[in-house]
Amino acid sequence: MTSVIVNTYTHSVVYVADNILKSMKDIIRLSGLDPTNLVDGWQSKMTALQTWLQSRHLETVVLEIFDPKSDQLIGRWDIDVIYSAAGGDGGFWTDTEQIKYAVRKAGVVPGEAKYRLLLCNKPGRPDVDGWGPASYRSTEGFIRHSLGSTIEHNGLSGSSAYWRKS
Repeated sequence: MTSVIVNTYTHSVVYVADNILKSMKDIIRLSGLDPTNLVDGWQSKMTALQTWLQSRHLETVVLEIFDPKSDQLIGRWDIDVIYSAAGGDGGFWTDTEQIKYAVRKAGVVPGEAKYRLLLCNKPGRPDVDGWGPASYRSTEGFIRHSLGSTIEHNGLSGSSAYWRKS
């Protein structure tokens, strides 16, 4: 029985990691940004996501959109990871329409904007090559808007939110 639970959780990890990156790619593209930076490092990002989802250290995936001249935050997207104790109802889904609606509401960002993906972990996480500590740009003057759950697989889920100037 243990192998079935582990196997199911491994499938959940792969599904959720893949859909976190696909959701971020949609946000980037629909915000008017070039997804090349995200796609170029896809395997490294996938490895980090899967490693830290599997070990249950991943807390939040953050997409910072910023002005490269001033280094100030323009907008931000978060996907908070939720690990439920139960295996869930066996369902799996990704709410791409909710994300698309929120991107339209947040608006297109300036063409010169840049972005970066940050992964926030609990202490004691396993090391992943190419990933280390980073600091976040300030969200002072921004308001966080929660979308609720946008990714789900057997109780492992992602709850999305975006930040915009108040």
